[in-house]
Amino acid sequence: MSLLKRSRILRMAFSDTTRSEKDEPFILRATKIAVVVTLYWLISISMVFLNNYLLDNKELDAPVFITFFQCVVTVGLCWILKFLSKLCPGFVDFPSLKFDFRVSREILPLTVVFIGMITFNNLCLKYVGVAFYTVGRSLSTVFNVLLSYAVLKQTTSLYAVLCCGVILGGFWLGVDQESVAGSLSWTGVVFGVVASLCVSLNAIYTKKVMPVVDGNIWKLSYYNNLNAIVLFIPLIAILGELKSVLEFNRLTHLNFWGMMILGGVFGFAIGYVTALQIKFTSPLTHNVSGTAKSCAQTVLAVVYSASSKSALWWTSNMMVLVGSSAYTWVKGLEMKKVEVPPETETTSSLKSKEDSMV
Repeated sequence: MSLLKRSRILRMAFSDTTRSEKDEPFILRATKIAVVVTLYWLISISMVFLNNYLLDNKELDAPVFITFFQCVVTVGLCWILKFLSKLCPGFVDFPSLKFDFRVSREILPLTVVFIGMITFNNLCLKYVGVAFYTVGRSLSTVFNVLLSYAVLKQTTSLYAVLCCGVILGGFWLGVDQESVAGSLSWTGVVFGVVASLCVSLNAIYTKKVMPVVDGNIWKLSYYNNLNAIVLFIPLIAILGELKSVLEFNRLTHLNFWGMMILGGVFGFAIGYVTALQIKFTSPLTHNVSGTAKSCAQTVLAVVYSASSKSALWWTSNMMVLVGSSAYTWVKGLEMKKVEVPPETETTSSLKSKEDSMV
């Protein structure tokens, strides 16, 4: 395929089109979907491995600072895209980002949960590694069911509960097998559980504050990350990470800052490609793609580390992945049987994005 042809397909995939999908040739639509899914897999897997590389640095023990810097990159990219949208209005579409203190204050409770989500997620990755990462933070679906009942008073079907039971079984089997192998980090497991809880809370709080930013996910991302930057600064000082950063012997190396910036770019890009994948397929297909991606990510991590895993360890991963896919399928069938309120669909899509971003 020529470079010109690839550029044309990418441009079409990234642009909003009013052309009916029914009018598109099958080959063209299939190619656009393949490009978007490939981008999602590439960015998501690269982001996890890059974050693991940064967090696993023995000379720099500053996970909160790394998370803080990724928020800085996100805010910077928002400003760049805002500038480009004014410079090239027909090519780049991005909302106005005039700061409003009232909006920032109303989003603050969500920001606290958001900080917990991304920080504990990175801490889980730091302590358990990429191979056990999928199992380590697999309980977000279980917490979503529990919080839906406790906070929103929404009941869950027996089939969906059974799927959660499979996920829980896979989680505990994975913990057991990591313990048998002598590689279990209870600290990492606790961080993974807390991260999963924060993912579910984040979906609930996001639904509450979306009207504040006129339903615009980019405005929400901008204010969320801007608030997070301010809250991270005293946290870095309290945890003593500033000293660790200043004493880091590669602090002035361009390679280190290049990796840091790239990690922030991937963190920003994953939200966009997730939205693209949902747009060109469906929330259900996106979740299936995410499950397959997690499976590939686990296999890559095991191969890369040249480690040997038991049959029960692989079974635990499959239980988590199958349970998550089955839950998505069951909820999809339930939504088809009843008319789903628009806000419920929005929350489901947002949760899909959050699961991808972490």
